[in-house]
Order: sequence, then structure tokens, then C-alpha cells
Amino acid sequence: MNRDEIINNCRVLLTAYKNGDLGQTKMPEDSNPGFDENQIEERLAYFTLPMALNYQRDSYKLWQAALATFKDTAAKKVFSLSDVAAMNGMDLREYLIKYKLALQLNRHIEIWQKISKTIFENWGSFKSFFKASGNDFLKIKNIVQGKHKKDFPYLSGPKIFNYWSFVISTYGKIPLQNRGFIEIAPDTHITKCSVLLGVITKNEAQKLSKSQVSEKWRKLLDGSGIAPIDMHPPLWFWSRNGFIFKLNNLTKSL
Repeated sequence: MNRDEIINNCRVLLTAYKNGDLGQTKMPEDSNPGFDENQIEERLAYFTLPMALNYQRDSYKLWQAALATFKDTAAKKVFSLSDVAAMNGMDLREYLIKYKLALQLNRHIEIWQKISKTIFENWGSFKSFFKASGNDFLKIKNIVQGKHKKDFPYLSGPKIFNYWSFVISTYGKIPLQNRGFIEIAPDTHITKCSVLLGVITKNEAQKLSKSQVSEKWRKLLDGSGIAPIDMHPPLWFWSRNGFIFKLNNLTKSL
């Protein structure tokens, strides 16, 4: 299959996703309080801190736990940077494990507090953090994956950083500049779709690193008007729902 055919299939999948033709398309992050426009800081904290705990676990359960924690009057303070910065580890652990938002009793607590303190001590708030970066994805990347990499445990990893950037722009409502540079995050579902669409071969799926798969997508979509990260939801649901949506010109099978 040539490049034009693959890109056309991507456009078809994007349309199918928007029209609800891919099957169940409720995102894990849809488990949220439904923030008002003026709840900027709470919204940014909500869509950032749980992300750093999203490693090898059910994303739906993670965000359900985040929502339950946020709705709990006492536990909700874990989403306040100033409260977390001043909180002792035992109290933070109690709040984070109450609804199983944190699963690792030590590491998850440390990650949550480290990121909270990093933002609070350097910028004062999430809102100020994004303002200082000019809402520029490339500047944010330089901070999180460069200058302050050790201060953003797990969130600074390539897979979660790029997906977090997508979430913070989509759900966090941050109008990111240079959004087109956000890389697609090749998890199991994205990799399956990459093979099926002809972006990579089955052999490459076994040998290429995640960053190399992301680069394949970037080169493919360059000049197409499609941002790589915008393909993540349709591909993810296409695979997760068992490829019930059929592409007419696709003859490959997994």
C-alpha cells in the first residue's frame, strides 16, 4: 500500500471516530468532574498528576479512581499543589490509596509529591507553568524532558509525556503551540494498527523501538495536515474494539 492510500485510510478512520462508527469510544479521561471554565488550576492538576501513575495498569480504573478521589471532600486536597507540598507522606498515602488511585504504596506517593513540589516551588501553579512556557509544546518538552527531567518522574518518559500533552491540550484546554510536534504514543493497540495499515511491517513491530515507530508515523503524515497524536484515539479504539470497522481497501490481516 502506498503513502497516499495509507493517509486516505487515516482520514477515513478519523471520520469514523468522529461519527461513532468504531464502536465504544469513551476515553478513560472522560471520567472527570466536568470542570467549569474558571476551574483552570484544578483542571490542570486533575489531568496531570494521575497521568504520572499510569504505568502498566487499566487506564479506565485509574481515571475512575481519580474521579472518586476528587469527589471526596477530604481526599480532594491531593490535587492542590500547596496542600501536597506541605503534606506528610503518611497523609498523602492515605488519600491516594483510599480509592486505589495509587497502587504502589511508596513509589506512587513519591511521584505524586515530587511533581507537585516541582511545579509549586518553581512556578507556583500549573497555570503559571504553562504561561511561562508560552503554551509552547517544544518549550514544555525542553522543561519536562530536559532541564527538569528528574523532577517529573514517569511523566518525562516519551510515551506518557506525548500522551499527557495530548490530554492537557484536549481535556486540560491548553491551546498548545507547536502541537503538531506531539508524537503518537505506540502502545500495543497503536502498534497493531501500524502493521495493519502498512506503516510498519510485522517484523518491524518486533524490532523497532517505540520512538522509531513514532518517527515512521511522523514521516508518513508530514504535509498531510494530520497531526500524529490526533491519530491516537481512532487507532486505539479501532484496535480495542476488535477492528469491527472495516476499511474497504485493506486486505492485510493481523
